[in-house]
Amino acid sequence: MNIKACGLLVCLALPFAGCTTVPETGRTQFNVMSAEQEMELGFSSFEQLKSDTPISRDPDINAMVQRVGQRIAAVANLPGANWEFVVFDSPEANAFCLPGGKVGVFTGILPITKDEAGLATVIGHEVAHAVARHGGERMSQALALQLGGQVLGAVTATTQWQGVAVNAYGLGAQLGVALPHNRKQEAEADYIGLLYMARAGYDPVNAVAFWTRFAEYNRQQGGGAPWFLRTHPLDDERIREIVRTLPKARDQYRPR
Repeated sequence: MNIKACGLLVCLALPFAGCTTVPETGRTQFNVMSAEQEMELGFSSFEQLKSDTPISRDPDINAMVQRVGQRIAAVANLPGANWEFVVFDSPEANAFCLPGGKVGVFTGILPITKDEAGLATVIGHEVAHAVARHGGERMSQALALQLGGQVLGAVTATTQWQGVAVNAYGLGAQLGVALPHNRKQEAEADYIGLLYMARAGYDPVNAVAFWTRFAEYNRQQGGGAPWFLRTHPLDDERIREIVRTLPKARDQYRPR
């Protein structure tokens, strides 16, 4: 069997090599990475971030992040997690959760979260990404797309159309697969995050208020890539979907 045929068979086999199920939603995902591999990458990346990025020493901010984070962690289904919550002193309006339960919150997002419920919205969303193993899914997808491009290049190597074919494949893969898939992951994390904040004792209706404030922040920043080039859902679309799924989350809300 020649190398072209071998490569084609590998591409065909990849989608069946690593199928897992996302908790809470039941969606089947393609992921060839093990949970242990993802966590190892998460742990090492987090240590690097802590050495490269200033860490906030504000006692009130740190206490709030620890309090909210631990409540979300208590209801999240992340086996083997080694939870750690760190506040990074940065103007960036962002937060993240790496595989293994390593959560970072940038001080720049706190004026938008405003209170514990807003912060629970953000941490719940980011923890949901880790629980759903979206990082490993994206890396697996990137591997499959890269391999597909290499096979296409090999198959068309002796034709005058090689450059056109490979470039078209790259653009089609990015716009038709990678970006829409990222938007799907964001919507999934929104939904799972709603469930987590509700189970942790935060009224999920506060998520609508947070994402409305975040949408206004985005407008003030002047961000506005065309919808088909965005990795995240449009703000209005995101809020509509959260409102639609809110009743399911409120069914699980137990005030503390």
